[in-house]
Formats: sequence, C-alpha cells, structure tokens
Amino acid sequence: MSQQKRASFGGKLSAILVAAGSAIGLGSIWRFPYMAGEHGGAAFMLVYLLCVFVVGIPVMLGEFAVGRQTKMNAVGGYRSLAKNWRWLGYCGVIGAMFISGYYYIVAGWSLEYFFSSLTGSLYSSTESFTTQFATFQASWREVLYTFLFILLTHLIIIRGVEKGIEKASKVMMPALFVILVIMAIRVAFMPGAEGGYEFFLRPNFAEAFSAKTIFTAIGQAFFSLSVGMGCMVTYASYFKEDNNLTGTSLSVALLTLLVAVLAGLVIFPAVFSAGLEPSEGASLIFVTLPEIFKDMPMAGVWSSVFFILLIMASLTSTISFHEVLTAYFLEEYNLSRKAATRITSALSLALCLLSLLWVFDIKVLDIQDTSFFDIFDYTTANILMPIGGLFTCLFVTWKMKPSFLRDQMTNHGKLRGRLFPLLWFTLRYITPLLIIYIFVKNLGII
Repeated sequence: MSQQKRASFGGKLSAILVAAGSAIGLGSIWRFPYMAGEHGGAAFMLVYLLCVFVVGIPVMLGEFAVGRQTKMNAVGGYRSLAKNWRWLGYCGVIGAMFISGYYYIVAGWSLEYFFSSLTGSLYSSTESFTTQFATFQASWREVLYTFLFILLTHLIIIRGVEKGIEKASKVMMPALFVILVIMAIRVAFMPGAEGGYEFFLRPNFAEAFSAKTIFTAIGQAFFSLSVGMGCMVTYASYFKEDNNLTGTSLSVALLTLLVAVLAGLVIFPAVFSAGLEPSEGASLIFVTLPEIFKDMPMAGVWSSVFFILLIMASLTSTISFHEVLTAYFLEEYNLSRKAATRITSALSLALCLLSLLWVFDIKVLDIQDTSFFDIFDYTTANILMPIGGLFTCLFVTWKMKPSFLRDQMTNHGKLRGRLFPLLWFTLRYITPLLIIYIFVKNLGII
C-alpha cells in the first residue's frame, strides 16, 4: 500500500461543503425530478424525505466513522478494521466504477447546453427542445462532451483533493442555491404552474407506500447522498479529528434535500406550464429548463449561468467517485497519484463509450432496446448502493463494538453525542430491516 502523506480538508465548513458537493449534483437536480415525475410526484417526495432521515443519514454516519478512523480508501478502510469485510469496500469501488459509466454522459449534456445557450443556437432553432435533445444524442457531440467532462475531472483530480474540489465547493454550491431560488420564483408566475405545484406537493398516500415507490426512493436517497459506494468513506478519510461527524451528516442531508425540493419547485411548474409530461424521463431537465428561459429577458444569459452551475455541481460529484477509484488504485497498488488518475480516467471513458455505443435486445429475458446506460443507472442506485448501505449498517453496529461509532460521533468524548442512542438503534435495527424488506418485497417473494 502507498505510504504517501494523506491530504486533509481545510476545516469544518470545508468538510460540509465538500461532502455536500459530492451529494448535491446531478442526483438532486437531474435524477430526483425525473424519478419523482415517474413515481407520483409528491408521493415520491414524501417517501424520499423519510428515506433520507431513516436510511441515508445513519448510513452516511457509519461511512464517515469508517473513513475517519482508518484514514484509508474504501477497501483499505474496511480491511484494516476487519479483514474478512474488505469485500464491502470492493462493493463501493464497483459502485463508483458503474456510476462512472453513465454519470459523465449526463454531465456532458450540461456542457452541450451551456455552449448552445452561450452561442444562442438553443433558442434560435425552429425545432422543439425535445427534438433538439434527441438530435444531440444521435450526434458525435455527445461523445465529445463526455470525453471533455472526463478530462476536466482528470485535470482536477491529478492536482490533488485540496486544490480542486474544496475551492470549487466553496464558490459554486452557494451560487447554485441562489440561482435555483431565483428560478423557483420565476416559474411561479408562469401560466399553468399551479398544476405542477399540486403534482409535486399534494401526495397520493395510496401510491406513496407502494413497494415500488419506496424501493425507488431508497435508491434515490443513496444516489443523491452519495452513500453506499465508498465516496463518504473516502472523503471522511480526509476529515480532521475535530470535525463533528453527526453535524456534518445532518448538514449534508439537509442541503441535499433543499436542493432537491428547489429543483422540483423549478421543474414541475415549468413542465405543466409547457404542457409536457412529468414522466419525460432522463431528459426531463434538458427539455423543460429551456422552456423556462426562452420567455425571459436575455434567455441565453440565464440559461448559460444555470448550465455552468450545473456543470460545477456535476463536477463536484464526478470528482468524488473518481477519487474513490483513484484512492483505491493509488493506495492498494502503491501507484503515484498521476498513474492512478490516468487508470481511473481511462476506465471511465471505456465504460462511457460502452454506454453510448451499445444498445441490445435479449428476447429470452424480455429486454428490449436496453443500453449499458440504463443497466449502470439501475444497478448502482437500486442494487449496489442499497447493498453497500445494508452491510455498512451490519458492519458498524454488529461487527464493531458500540464504542467504535460512539468515539467517532463524540470525537473521543469531546462532544456530548446525545443522538448516539437513537442513531445506534436506527442503524442497528430499523435501517437494515427496512432495506431487507423492500428488497424482498420488490422481488415478489412476499
């Protein structure tokens, strides 16, 4: 293993912003609105909120504890605490690898929309925004922008964590909040916006507690909080000893929820105002946001500002799972950061090309017109991340002694840790039982 000096983030605020930067990305702004649109709007949001607090925060805290205690990558961290559990670290590494296979593609869409907004071509075209998006996906530009986003991430990672993600998070995260609030106010005055508010804010309780909605909401909670795939283990290994892990996990969760809700308050009123379907799917944000901007003064300027902020939000997330893989290669194979970064970037590019170029049908399994993009998306959010979260719960509360989590939560007695009994009970019993039940229910066994 590498013996290179390990980097650390500057302070408590930096730790919160960096972890929030990993969480607040495409998961909250791109994936949450279209998942909510496909699963009942307010019904999905209600269950998602519960999942964040009952599932997401406890698992995040468990991963924080492993990372800061061991000061290692995901595989090395679990192995150093219990050698037979190193496979859980590998599960996180595989999850980060799979998400690399499609996340850069969506991030590349943001680059395309930034440049087309800047040049004015997005609004000068006579084609509908839906048609423009489809045309872009069928062109060579999708591959180009995917490559550019991987290159951009590579250039930041290769310099080290302190000079890249920390500085970007401090500037871009607050700016993203400001732009989202302004846009939410703007869409409130669009004709027909009330239909979007009703869809997003008035839950259908019968639909809310269906197994499919709960299963998808748990997957979204894991995806949007970046837990279950080694990101928070790796990031916490850069935390200083005086960081309050409980406060950091709560802050990250609340900031992530706020961005997701703001994104919903922007997207769904615009969807209904434009007469579009909320179940548009992965392209939802790229079809509806131009509808918001087109009638605004200086549409290209507003659009450019938003999409460059989406690029930055995406970048803080791509850095996080790139760092999971980079730290693994660097420490487990005793490589230089430069070599580890190159391997990770090359692997990411290969997986993205696989997602972009390979669509297949398997009649025996009733799979039609399916790409690796869909497979990677479903597998990471609905299988690998929940499994990683489930076994993190079991590891922290059943394999390790209670003092392990208590010491990390209280900074070895320097903090009061009044929430420890509640979080310990939730992490030990409620969270794993809920994940297991939803898995079994979704498989149709019960």
